[in-house]
Amino acid sequence: MRGVLTGLAMTALVATAAVAAVEPASKHSPKETQRAVAAGLANAERADQAGDDARRKAAEVLAFSGVGPGDEVIDFLPGGGYWTRIFTGVVGKAGHVYAIWPAAAADRAAKAEAALDARHLPNLTAKVLTSGIVAASEPVDLVWTVQNYHDIANNGGEAALDQFNAEVLKALKPGGSYIVIDHADAAGTGITGTSTKHRIDPAAVKAEVVKAGFEFVGESDVLRNPADDHSGNVFDPAIRGHTDQFVYKFRKRR
Repeated sequence: MRGVLTGLAMTALVATAAVAAVEPASKHSPKETQRAVAAGLANAERADQAGDDARRKAAEVLAFSGVGPGDEVIDFLPGGGYWTRIFTGVVGKAGHVYAIWPAAAADRAAKAEAALDARHLPNLTAKVLTSGIVAASEPVDLVWTVQNYHDIANNGGEAALDQFNAEVLKALKPGGSYIVIDHADAAGTGITGTSTKHRIDPAAVKAEVVKAGFEFVGESDVLRNPADDHSGNVFDPAIRGHTDQFVYKFRKRR
């Protein structure tokens, strides 16, 4: 299974997106990722959602992820399928995208799963799992989760996060990437704000994922907002849509 930005512009995006670590050789060259991301974003089949691309910094974070043609991708807790639909264009006919929900999220998944199935995309599987948290029919190149990592802690604390990270590790191919994007909480708060503010301390995330056996590759600062003091609930109208968010990339060791 398996209107475009110019190469120069995408090269600039990649250069500004990656910070804090020098990334080792990836499966795809930067140019290959640039072309694939540009094609995925320009796909006419997703014109209805393209208006969100700039706010979500879609081009930048996807370039940072290193995703490319032929990749197998898990989009975990995909919401309405915004990222899922982009990924189907990025990975192309030779790749495959798994939009998955754990059984505990079945009620939330029903509408989105049906909507994705109705698009009849040949390289997409939308599925609510009957057991476990993360899984696909074969090892994948990328596990992607946006604004969901903190929710895992709300149903089991650190033990639930440990299980989640272990299942992500198992689902990935050797050398596969794991992208975590979430709302940042204040330094030193750990997981104390996950249910009240829907935030999580980035340092705690890094420590947990590395503990699970991943290597930390780097981070992107394109979703950072220094004006957010981390004190408010992310759904507060005063900050909603403008929270300080971290974008972390991890890799399963080969």
